[in-house]
Amino acid sequence: MEGASNGGMLYHEVQESKLCAVHCVNTVLQGPFFSEFDLAALASDLDSKERQMMLQGTTTAAAGDFLSEESHNVSLGGDFSIQVLEKALEVWDLQVIPLDCPVAEPAQIDPELENAFICHLHDHWFCIRKVNGEWYNFDSLYAAPQHFSKFYLSAYLDSLKGSGWSIFLVRGNFPKECPIFSSEASNGYGQWLSPEDAERITKSCNLTQAPPQRNNMSQQQHTERMPSLAETDLQMLSDMEDEDLRAAIAASLMDSSPATASGESSIPKTEIAASLMDSSPATASGESSIPKTENKDISEKTA
Repeated sequence: MEGASNGGMLYHEVQESKLCAVHCVNTVLQGPFFSEFDLAALASDLDSKERQMMLQGTTTAAAGDFLSEESHNVSLGGDFSIQVLEKALEVWDLQVIPLDCPVAEPAQIDPELENAFICHLHDHWFCIRKVNGEWYNFDSLYAAPQHFSKFYLSAYLDSLKGSGWSIFLVRGNFPKECPIFSSEASNGYGQWLSPEDAERITKSCNLTQAPPQRNNMSQQQHTERMPSLAETDLQMLSDMEDEDLRAAIAASLMDSSPATASGESSIPKTEIAASLMDSSPATASGESSIPKTENKDISEKTA
């Protein structure tokens, strides 16, 4: 277990623009060590080296896109490549290893014995980090770090892998203390929180959700990146189901044989079917879209 660091405080950064790679690196290191300009400089250096390598022993035509001015390590929106994150962490003698690599096999069996993981899907980066012996999810989309039990850590990583996330193991000698540990050292989106404050903020955010959900359910929804259905979407689905039901009833009436019993309605079933198919969805109050006067006429004729 690693010793206490930063006076027992947790360093967390909340999402700013598309700088999740910056937030990820800083939460791995537990301090505001890098800015977006630092990572951009590393990306530019990587681009130059890649162009030089492509020019060695090949023609200009074969070098292709690597000779263009467009960066292959940072997008215009601020998303950085894994190579940039690797270079940034190498400054602190930390190694980034794909979790599916043979050397990382022990971490797949006992992830709680490690110290940090980096997770990536599409354009989003975040880290899961052990701080003072406890695991936390430092996803910048969360208002505060979310505490993980050792059991949940393993299940959560398995869930990420099953959802297509790329996971990287981080090994090495992590900084024990941030050399500029103060409120003035913040980069504008970083904050120092005690574990108690982080738990309080997390609970407060969960209470404001509607409907209320358990913490692990909100984490699972974030993992799968599936947005919850809004109330209007639910109403739309309900209306669609009502339309399907009316269409099914109408089709059944039109396919049925003509009534022969003397006590049955004199209104042809095909007309009722057409009325059902042409009717608008039920109103929010639950009243039928068929005028009450028509319902009354039908009930009188069938009496």
